[in-house]
Amino acid sequence: MQKYRRRNTQAFTVLAYFTFFAGVFLFCIGLYNADSLQLNEKGYYIAVMILVAVGAILTQKVTRDNAEDNEIIAEQERRMNKAE
Repeated sequence: MQKYRRRNTQAFTVLAYFTFFAGVFLFCIGLYNADSLQLNEKGYYIAVMILVAVGAILTQKVTRDNAEDNEIIAEQERRMNKAE
């Protein structure tokens, strides 16, 4: 029986979380320094919100995939233990 391989590497999982938290952090820095918004600052906020949205979607996907992979691996290990 072939061993199941995880869909996401540890590096990809860390990158997903880093992207999300970096976007939130940059957005908070921008809000802290915002007195009156000029056009270039509005562009900054749009870019950071896109980063946060992509980070949130990526983090959700990675978390779901890792949970599904854990279930599949656990089931496969149970089957292998029964076969022995």
